[in-house]
Amino acid sequence: MDKNFQEEQFTGIIKFTPPLYKQRYQFIKDLVGKYKPKKVADLGCADCTLLWMLKFCSCIEVLAGLDICASVMKEKMHRLSPLPGDYLQPAERSLTVTLHHGSVAHKDPCMLGFDLVTCIELIEHLDQLELKKFPAVVFGFMAPSIVVISTPNSEFNPLLPGVTLFRHPDHKFEWNREQFQSWALETARRYDYSVEFTGVGHPPTGMENVGFCTQIGVFVRKYPQTSESAQSEKPTEAVYKTVFKAVYPSLKDEKYLQNAVVSEVIFIAQIIKRSLLDHLMSEHEEYNDDPTERKSKFQPSMNCFSEDLGNWVVEKSMEPFVNGSVVYIPLKTIFSFPKVNRLCGTFEKLCKLVAGKVTLSSDGSAVMFNTEHENEEN
Repeated sequence: MDKNFQEEQFTGIIKFTPPLYKQRYQFIKDLVGKYKPKKVADLGCADCTLLWMLKFCSCIEVLAGLDICASVMKEKMHRLSPLPGDYLQPAERSLTVTLHHGSVAHKDPCMLGFDLVTCIELIEHLDQLELKKFPAVVFGFMAPSIVVISTPNSEFNPLLPGVTLFRHPDHKFEWNREQFQSWALETARRYDYSVEFTGVGHPPTGMENVGFCTQIGVFVRKYPQTSESAQSEKPTEAVYKTVFKAVYPSLKDEKYLQNAVVSEVIFIAQIIKRSLLDHLMSEHEEYNDDPTERKSKFQPSMNCFSEDLGNWVVEKSMEPFVNGSVVYIPLKTIFSFPKVNRLCGTFEKLCKLVAGKVTLSSDGSAVMFNTEHENEEN
């Protein structure tokens, strides 16, 4: 049975708004918003709901989940796959999501290098031996900058009708606040972390003395982990089994960046071309009311500019212009648009990305459009 569903059977009697599990996940999202971690691992990820919520956080580039029950992960892991919209509009950041099958009592090098590790309603599912190994794995081996651990507060249990011993049949223990804080403070001291205590799920008015329904410890590493200490702990082989991996399309990938830049260049160039042609047409309308003469005047001679002169104008000016039946929009003009500038970074990068993908002038400095179709329509 899903642990959130089991819990809500009891906490539904005392109305938590939002539901308690959502409050826990929101706590993590708020923490991510505050510290902006790039790499986040969720230990005991179960049905991957927290990972699914975190994939929308723009600062995160790597998400990993670990659970002892592969079937629970596999049931919902499809939610972590990229959607069609992710390919149509790739994000500027990269994002890789990976799920592993294994125990938090074992060390695996795939869990090194994370900024934030979350353990939401996990430790109470560990037996005595696993709980003894847990701090060495998470705080000693993984050694992330921040660790968040949430666990039931047993002092709240008398307020939950139907709870006789524990809130979930798989729980091996449930600590009161003193027990959790004693364990957390000792763990923090041993591995050079500080820890602050809070929680979610406020008690009813008049019962504040029992504390939060879910107690939370936020551990922050005091000193940066040295590469030597991390390497000395690294095991020789992997022990987790990877059951899922998704690499999201990103503008950091050259092929997706090129597609985005080319689409934006064509879009901007089309707008500039249309504006230029409309402007020229309106100028001719001011001087000529005869539609047939207007059409002939709108078509300047193909020989009115030499090729050399045309190239000189493009190089020396950012102004788009018409030469015969061809409209020239300088790439420097297009590069001045904020989105293109942000995507490319440099003008040289823009030239490289559009080369061979759009029709350019002979010197490669301007996008070219033939106006014959527009003239036929007019």
